[in-house]
Amino acid sequence: MRRRREFEEGVRRNRSNIGEWLRYATWEESQQEIARSRSIYERALDVDARSQTVYIKYAEMEMKNKNINLARNLFDRAVTVLPRVSQFWYRFAYMEELVDNVQGAREVFDRWMQWEPEYEAWMAFIKFEQRYKEVQNVRGVFERLVFVHPEPKAWLRWAQFEETNGDADSVREVFGRAIDRLGEEHMDQHVFISFAKFEVRMREHERARAIYKYALQRLPRAQSQSLYNQYTVFEKQFGDTNEVEEVVVRKRRMQYEAMVKRDPRDYDAWIDFAKLEESAGDRDRIRDVYERAVAEHPTTAEKDVWRRYIYIWLFYALYEETQARDVDRARQVYGAALDLIPHERFTFGKLWHQYAWFEIRQGNVDKARRALGQALGRCPKNSLFRSYINLELELREFDRVRTLYTKHIEFNPANCATWVEFARFESALGEGTRARAVYELAVEQPTLDMPEILWKAYIDFELELGHTDRVRSLYERLLKLTDHVKVWISRAQFELDTQGQEAARSVFEEGDGRLRDVGRKEERLALLEAWRSMESDGGDIESVERRMPTRVRRRRVLDDGSMEEYFDYVFPDDTQGSRFKLLAKAHMWKQTQHSE
Repeated sequence: MRRRREFEEGVRRNRSNIGEWLRYATWEESQQEIARSRSIYERALDVDARSQTVYIKYAEMEMKNKNINLARNLFDRAVTVLPRVSQFWYRFAYMEELVDNVQGAREVFDRWMQWEPEYEAWMAFIKFEQRYKEVQNVRGVFERLVFVHPEPKAWLRWAQFEETNGDADSVREVFGRAIDRLGEEHMDQHVFISFAKFEVRMREHERARAIYKYALQRLPRAQSQSLYNQYTVFEKQFGDTNEVEEVVVRKRRMQYEAMVKRDPRDYDAWIDFAKLEESAGDRDRIRDVYERAVAEHPTTAEKDVWRRYIYIWLFYALYEETQARDVDRARQVYGAALDLIPHERFTFGKLWHQYAWFEIRQGNVDKARRALGQALGRCPKNSLFRSYINLELELREFDRVRTLYTKHIEFNPANCATWVEFARFESALGEGTRARAVYELAVEQPTLDMPEILWKAYIDFELELGHTDRVRSLYERLLKLTDHVKVWISRAQFELDTQGQEAARSVFEEGDGRLRDVGRKEERLALLEAWRSMESDGGDIESVERRMPTRVRRRRVLDDGSMEEYFDYVFPDDTQGSRFKLLAKAHMWKQTQHSE
């Protein structure tokens, strides 16, 4: 009684709190006071007659206690008050089916369908009728469904049902009605795909092909991608080779047409389009695509924009030469491309190179040389020199190669790669004196882009000839120009290989002193580690260990006033003040304490 008074007090104090009413009713039900619980639910509905939760809990209580008629009356009230709440209808029909009142469940569904609910509700009605094998009733529900929801998925489900439970004519009738009802405005490609697949299952391949072609003619390209894909698969399975290739080419052609129409300067799309037509083999179509593509030349004089465009000309010329076998037309293509490029701003070495080799293939060596010479005269660049040199090398015209290397060096004397290639060319011809002279001229240049490559090539050249004295002299000259640690290590390795550890040790000592003087601590550490590695093979490793630095952590002030920690190296021979010696002694003392 006390608990009941508390609940009464609660619902009286907060009458609109439905949760309190539900807890009260649930408690009464747990006390087997079904009448009281029913009374509380009714009082809750008086407060809120549209509360879905109250109706559901109320009905569950009645069904749990096997009061089917009361639950039926309650569901009837619920669907009358809230006919758009699908949950009531589902539960109502389920309850009727659960108590084997099939006709009652059917009547519930019929009442519900009068409200024209969502698609899923109709499918629940159809599945109900299918469970009881009422084929005619299912057809009647489908008739009503496609009237209320004339969507492609509804027609497809109906056709699927007829294929399972009817005959081929019934399925064709459903698909035909779907096409007529939807019309071209609301037509969906999946209806045609399903129709064609049905005909394939019926082994009516010509019917299926006719359906695909009919649909492709009427549906917009943007709405028929899957249709094209399925048609392609169909032709691969049941068509001949020509039909398959035609379908594939037609589909991709339409795709590329749409792409170049959307962006006429999408040069990648033009190239792919031209390659597609080349695979199809229609010469007129191929040339038409190439001509349309080259007509869309860039409107700005920026090389990055022109780069992809030039590839169209290159592919066009290659097609005319290799596939069309029209040499004169290929030469015209090269000429038109070269005339179009703004050479006063930039040029394309690849185009000149390909044109020159085209003339070589035609036996016109003079024309090839004239073309490359014209390129160097109008817009010289490193790649053009290399291309011309490679051409003369292939022709074994070594005097011309020397001339071209000379011109290339005059054009760009800072290019170390050119100097090295020139020297190696002379060396390959057995002209060691000429090669050495080239190297000497190169190292005397005031500006070089990659001097380390040049010096290494020069040293390797002398090493190959076995001139150790010259190599030693080159190292000495190089170390007057740089104190790079790799040079010191390389020289020490050279001395180790030629004169032994003592000579290498002298180089390491000299390098250590030089790097100490210039204050390059990290490079000095790298040198000492290389030295220690050498001494580890039966040498005096202890003397190197005494030179190794101690790693310490320090702080410094940045430009913005903040502090930054960093690691520094303190070498035993540092003379920057007594503070470092004090730190070293403290470190030694700490190690002693740990050992004890």
